[in-house]
Amino acid sequence: MTLPIIAIVCSYLLGSVSFSVLIAKWLKGIDIRHHGSGNAGATNTLRVLGKGPAIGVLLLDTLKGIVAVVIGRLVADADWVPVVCGIAAIAGHNWPIFFRFRGGKGIATTIGVLAMLSFIPALIAGIIAILAIVWKRYVSLGSLIFTGLTPIFMWIYGDHLSNILGSALLFVFAVYRHRTNIKKLVQGTENRLGSNKGGVSRVR
Repeated sequence: MTLPIIAIVCSYLLGSVSFSVLIAKWLKGIDIRHHGSGNAGATNTLRVLGKGPAIGVLLLDTLKGIVAVVIGRLVADADWVPVVCGIAAIAGHNWPIFFRFRGGKGIATTIGVLAMLSFIPALIAGIIAILAIVWKRYVSLGSLIFTGLTPIFMWIYGDHLSNILGSALLFVFAVYRHRTNIKKLVQGTENRLGSNKGGVSRVR
């Protein structure tokens, strides 16, 4: 039992490495959580720093989820261990111990986790989410569609119960972290991708 616990803790610590904060500090000497939307993630990095840094943050944050699941699989045969390691990495991204528990919304890391846990259901959900983003240009809507559909497709696919339950929990995470975005979507005031760049304007 000791190894799974160590793996879960290590996954949380890995998730707590906020690449958006680090890259913004390195490139501009700023705390990205004080600029744009205030979120430490790829979308806000796009608004504040541009495409190159945003792609870097997206890939690195996704990699955190992939590595966390791999760690879980290496230390135990039980299906639940990689799932909990993945959840721990996302929790670390959202509430990073290294950055005063102020992180992002965890979607890129969730992509890495779900792709590793169950690739086909995550891929189908991801394609639908991307189409929704292209159509409506709301990243938040695409994120919610992806996290909401993946557990459904896992169930249809006949996946392990631990994967389905873990994925459903990640949808709850996503809804909670996007609660402000959901309110804006309902009100019609949510920022669309490619508009309201925000530059380095300070969050109020």
